[in-house]
Amino acid sequence: MQTTDVGSKVDGKVWYRKPNPSVSNGVIVSVVRTDAHQSKKVRFLQVAYDTTGDSFLAGDHHGNIYVFDISRNRFRLVQKTGQACTALAFSLHRTTEFLVALADYSIKCFDKDTKQLVSWMRGHEGAVSFISVHSSGRYAITTSSDTAQLWDLDTFQRKRKLNIRQSVGIQRVFFLPLSNTILSCFNDDSIFAWESDTLVCKFQLSVPQDGPRIHYKAFAITRDGKTLAAGGRSNLLHLWCLESRQLMRVVQMPPKVRTVRQLEFLPDSFDGGFSQVLGVLSQDGIMRFINIQSFKQLFEIGSIDNTITTVTICPKGRHIVAVMDTGALNIYSVQGLTQEVNKPPQPLVKVISQDSTAGGSGMLVKVRSGTVQRPKTSGRRVPAKVLRPPAVITGEEKENDLPGGLNKKRLLALLKAFGEYPAKYRMFVWRSLLQLPENHAAFNSLVEKGLHPAYLTLQERYPIKSQKLQRGLQRLLSALAHWSAIFGEADYLPLVAFPFVKLFQNNPLICFEVVATVIVSWGQHWFEYFPNPPLNVLSMVENVLAHHDKELLQHLVDCRITSQLYAWPLLETLFSEVLTRDEWLRLFDNVFSNHPAFLLVAVVAYVTCCRAQLLMLTFREDFEYFFHHRNNFDIGAMIKETYRLMSSTPADFHPRSTLRDFEPLLRGQYPVFNQYPTFIVEYQSQERERIRQQEAQYLRERQVLQDLRSEAVRQQAQDEAWHTQQELLQQAEQQRRHILQQEEAKLTTQRTKLAAMKRELKLKELQLVEATRRRFLHHQQDQRRVQLQRLDDEIQRKMALRDQETAAAVQDIEVRQMELDTKRRLFEQQLAKEQERVNQEVEAKLGARRHRAELEETAFRDMLQTDQDLTQDTKRVLEESVAEAGQLGADHEWQAEVLERLEQADADQRRRQRLLTQMSQETHDKEEELVKLIAEGKKWEEVVSRQAQLEEERKKRHQQVATIVEASPGDELCQESLKSQRQGETYDHQRQQDLTSPCPTRDRGHQSHSPPKQPNGILVCLNNQSPSESSTTFSLDRGRAELDCKERELMKEVRELRQKLARAKVGDSSTYSSSAVSQ
Repeated sequence: MQTTDVGSKVDGKVWYRKPNPSVSNGVIVSVVRTDAHQSKKVRFLQVAYDTTGDSFLAGDHHGNIYVFDISRNRFRLVQKTGQACTALAFSLHRTTEFLVALADYSIKCFDKDTKQLVSWMRGHEGAVSFISVHSSGRYAITTSSDTAQLWDLDTFQRKRKLNIRQSVGIQRVFFLPLSNTILSCFNDDSIFAWESDTLVCKFQLSVPQDGPRIHYKAFAITRDGKTLAAGGRSNLLHLWCLESRQLMRVVQMPPKVRTVRQLEFLPDSFDGGFSQVLGVLSQDGIMRFINIQSFKQLFEIGSIDNTITTVTICPKGRHIVAVMDTGALNIYSVQGLTQEVNKPPQPLVKVISQDSTAGGSGMLVKVRSGTVQRPKTSGRRVPAKVLRPPAVITGEEKENDLPGGLNKKRLLALLKAFGEYPAKYRMFVWRSLLQLPENHAAFNSLVEKGLHPAYLTLQERYPIKSQKLQRGLQRLLSALAHWSAIFGEADYLPLVAFPFVKLFQNNPLICFEVVATVIVSWGQHWFEYFPNPPLNVLSMVENVLAHHDKELLQHLVDCRITSQLYAWPLLETLFSEVLTRDEWLRLFDNVFSNHPAFLLVAVVAYVTCCRAQLLMLTFREDFEYFFHHRNNFDIGAMIKETYRLMSSTPADFHPRSTLRDFEPLLRGQYPVFNQYPTFIVEYQSQERERIRQQEAQYLRERQVLQDLRSEAVRQQAQDEAWHTQQELLQQAEQQRRHILQQEEAKLTTQRTKLAAMKRELKLKELQLVEATRRRFLHHQQDQRRVQLQRLDDEIQRKMALRDQETAAAVQDIEVRQMELDTKRRLFEQQLAKEQERVNQEVEAKLGARRHRAELEETAFRDMLQTDQDLTQDTKRVLEESVAEAGQLGADHEWQAEVLERLEQADADQRRRQRLLTQMSQETHDKEEELVKLIAEGKKWEEVVSRQAQLEEERKKRHQQVATIVEASPGDELCQESLKSQRQGETYDHQRQQDLTSPCPTRDRGHQSHSPPKQPNGILVCLNNQSPSESSTTFSLDRGRAELDCKERELMKEVRELRQKLARAKVGDSSTYSSSAVSQ
């Protein structure tokens, strides 16, 4: 036995010399790993095969994962996880990926080619003991003692989780092969089957309660998913049939087996997934393989000195990998193990010994079994040279010569000596024995005809997993059916041809000719009673059986078992159902090397070799099962029995007397095969053709109906789609309308906010302008606030019931006053700009006058700024007058009038002085009247004193103006400014009298209709001025009327505000008064 030390190698060879499993009890090689640093062995823990069966994974205690490729004799290190693995799986949808369950309760997915981590799955709270992968490779189930989890291997996400009580632990949860069923096994021996998609419980296996409890620990399932084996703390095994959901058998292992640790079925290529060999690993570390049909132990691996921990079997049934108790991996060859079992028994010799103590009258004979001992020769053996005579080719030798330089006699001698032909040269020997013509042209003509109608649906009747084998079998059967019509009608022909298709799948010509040769030579008279079985051939078999084993035949007759039940199943399948691949090849080595009658005699030999089992059967179903499934017997003994029957059967009913000798196929063209009832086949073919035509007509009509129905459905679907589309369009339209409404509402809100922001910005601009103005006029604003406060106190004293209205009106008036002040300043700036422009135009003519005019204008503005006693109405009138003056000054005609007035300045100087004097006198009179009215109140002493001060300042100002006028009699601008000032002062006196009068409305109305008088009593209307004075004279009556109208509107608004404030009960009158005064 070879031993390979992996050590610290990354890759290398598994073995270095060709292994001989038969010498070393089936062991190909033993793999160990020694740590170079610590000089001790590292134990292998887990093993998992891939779907091809050529390579397997192995994980050791240090977390190293190796891939061993047996077909290529190579191994390599694919991953280092750093921790021990508890389970492995290597059958994923992506063939290069594998799953590893680690000691930290996580599952990792790696790629063996790229050595990269694909995914990391967590979720278990205990060590994962088993990983089951679905046959599609897309799902996996991981099992621990407390839970089982279903994973999607495409997304590596957990789909479902099985939680149970702690008192009921989980033994194993796994997928059934070739189905979507999940089988769960628990510690209380309950077994449930679930649907993997919906997780609905399909059934439960009822454990028998009358016998001893097994405590299931190990489970195994056949490849077809129909048989379940379970074992545990007992030497009993339960075999369940999952189709009937019943317990089939209870198998009792030998007394040495006390506990079953692991169960594994040994698959076979020819069993169709129904495995008959079961491996049982017991507590003693020995795995015994038994046949579950005959219940005989076939072989065993392991020993007391070298025990086994766990075992993994190749999916193809070629190798067995065992993890030994020492931590090594032993790789067994199944072929080497079965050859040891199938070895023919040693010859027996009867030894007769005479008892010396016995008397002469009696003989005591003891029979014991012993092997034949060959005498030992002493000395050296001198080889002798044999001279061969010259070869003379006789007729018999010529008949034995085969193509390829082979001789049939020599092949038979080789076959009898070794029991089979060498596997390497078997196909060559068969081609020589069958003398295949290799008619390429004839075979191509048959293949070019295409698939035969009889085998168009072959995959439905005989489903094969391999698509390549399916297509090869379909092409072969179609070629046979085109060769002869009978082969399109025979239902059992696929069973006959399938073994040869599997052997010659890469050479369809050889496969066709082998099957055709078998049918022509070994299938003689098979089709004479078609469609019934060949009764004449079966009669020959029955005659041979009656001659050699009458007891067995009588038992079959008593059980009403005919040759159609025990002989025809073996013939129509050519023993492929009851033999393994190697056994079948050995049998047909002998069949092809002998007369065609050898096949029929082999049927009798098979029946006689199994006579003990057949004599125990009594039911027809048991016989049917027996002849359609594998049984435990020695193929070598069967072949020897066949040769014995061939030689000992009398010639009268020997099949050789009825069957022709072997006849090879003709070269160039294949022979005509018409050994069948032509009228039956033709009638059946005609009937089938008629039925096929009717089916075709029916299919065409159904297709037309289906087309009409599909067209109607399509039209209906189109109508529904159109209506649905219209509804969707309407809904979309309504939705868009709703969206537009929302957008419009949002836009309106945004516009409202924008307007508010504009108002805020405007207010801020006003505030900024006001702040700028206040920086220059801070002293004037303080005096105006004092005056407004005094006026507010006076109004509150006289109008107690209108305190709140007055406060609001004062506040509103202040805001408007600020606006008017701002406008007035702007108008003044515009007027200054206009005047500057005009001054620039007339600069050449007005050199000296311009300088004086600027001085007078500066003096006039200073004098206006010192006037701090003007009321709000007076300032409003003054602002309107200034605005009108600015507007008149902006007129283009004013320039011409200025030039004319400059020419007439000397003439009109004295007249304007008189007018100014008159206006000053009128202002003085109105101020005296205002003083008298104010003096009537007890609280107006301060007003009187202030009025006196104003009077004095006004007189001084008048004197200054008169002095300036006299000093510059020709300055028209100064005269106009002085006139405007006098008119504003006059209007201010009138407004002050209105405010201080107990009945301001009456006095204002009276005064508004009384024009001003001259000192000599002549009425003078300020609006009736000469054309030369119209540009500089302001209409006070018009401004007064506008102010009265605005005052009435303000009072109305004040009343409305008062009513609103009264409803809201906001604040008291003192708060509003204080806020109004502060503003």
